[in-house]
Amino acid sequence: MSAHHHPHSHDRPHDHRLSSSRRTLLGAVVFTAGFACIEAVGGWVSGSLALISDAGHMVTDSLALAMGALAAWAAAQPPSTRHSFGWQRAEVMGAFINALAMVAVVVFIATEAVGRLRDPVPVNGGLVTLIAAIGLAINLAVFRLLHGGEQDLNVRAATLHVLGDLLGSVGALVAGLVVYWTGWSPIDPLLSLLICALLMASTLKLLLEVVHTLMEGVPHGIDLNRVGDSMTAVAGVQEIHDLHIWGLSSGNSYLSAHVVVDRLEDWPEVLSALSRLLCERQGVRHITLQPEPPSHRIRTPQDPYTAGHRGQCAAAEA
Repeated sequence: MSAHHHPHSHDRPHDHRLSSSRRTLLGAVVFTAGFACIEAVGGWVSGSLALISDAGHMVTDSLALAMGALAAWAAAQPPSTRHSFGWQRAEVMGAFINALAMVAVVVFIATEAVGRLRDPVPVNGGLVTLIAAIGLAINLAVFRLLHGGEQDLNVRAATLHVLGDLLGSVGALVAGLVVYWTGWSPIDPLLSLLICALLMASTLKLLLEVVHTLMEGVPHGIDLNRVGDSMTAVAGVQEIHDLHIWGLSSGNSYLSAHVVVDRLEDWPEVLSALSRLLCERQGVRHITLQPEPPSHRIRTPQDPYTAGHRGQCAAAEA
């Protein structure tokens, strides 16, 4: 006998969050793609290969933001007979792909910077300063748009790309001013390497969080042992085991557990108490609990919450 408790009060807020995420990302796409066009035209008119290359970088970021918007749309799709959880994991996959793309961009920029330190390239300081100043203003607007929206993994990954553009604009502005006033061109690749180091640190931190989610890790902010202790303290509960907590996407936690109770007849009251505890105090919204009689109690578990009955299904079938 098992009981499944799935409060649905979170559905509309979750959909609202995804809708907000899509609008934020689409707005960022418009800003970023628009400036990429301006920068490409400016590079073509001035004959500046550096500006045309940066425009290509902006186009790459626009595609990353568009991918993020697509992932947010996919995550909002309802469950189906083929995907019983819906496409919520699309948010995490979009973040994973964008973070990997950011690593590739950082490696490419770092390689180019090292090459320019070995073989300096003439830089038009005045033109670089002008374009960088415009790019800085636009990237600040896009960064503020993303940073002020819902901070799920998908938006955070897209924000990393915009942060790269923002830091790149600051670096280009400083480099342009230095080259314009002193003529010292190595400042450009040196600042690029510094920016690459900062971006790589942020990207690796995000990647670790994304991989943790993909590996069904316990969501950050939730302590499995503390949850197990609080569940065991509920009246009528003797023991908790096979306790699992995971997340499919940001702010969407799932829990399943076996509950050894004093009396199976009291299960409706115990289930109600556990559901209130988990929803209101622990923030877990999707709950599946299986009641068991005292005879199922684990005697000497290594871990009282994760220990379970190995081969239980096979034994039941036999």
